[in-house]
Amino acid sequence: MLCVDPRGRVLLLRWRDPGDGTVFWEPPGGGLEPGESHIAAARRELQEETGLPADVVREPGVVVHRDFRWNGYHFQGPEVFFLGRVAAAEFPGGQGLTDGETGTLLGYRWFTREELAAPAEPVEPPELPAILYQLNAAGEP
Repeated sequence: MLCVDPRGRVLLLRWRDPGDGTVFWEPPGGGLEPGESHIAAARRELQEETGLPADVVREPGVVVHRDFRWNGYHFQGPEVFFLGRVAAAEFPGGQGLTDGETGTLLGYRWFTREELAAPAEPVEPPELPAILYQLNAAGEP
C-alpha cells in the first residue's frame, strides 16, 4: 500500500533480502492470510510494519503485476495496491513484525515524487510513480 503524508511524500521501507543481500525500498505490504480480503491485509500490514493506523488505507485499489524475488523465491502475479493518507509524516514503528522481518527491515523514509522517479537505490515495484498516479486518479470522484 502507498502511504502518503500531507506534503505528498510516500513512505517506503528499506529491506535487505536475506537470500542474496540485495537492499531495496518498498512500500508496506505483504501476503494475504487465509480468508482475508486485500483491503484487510493492506490495513493489517501497514499497522504491523509501521505502527500507523490501519484506517488510513482506503479503497479502491489498483491491481499491479509484480515480478520480484525475495529470499530465494520468485513471485510473479497480481498484487493489489491501496492508497492511505496520514495526517503527519511519522513512523511509530512496527508492532507486529515477524522474526524474518525484524532482521531484514533496515529503516524507513518519506520520498518525494521526484525522488521516486530517480531513486538512489532500487525501488520495488519500479513503476511506483505510475501506481501512485493511478491510485490518486482512482480515488477522485
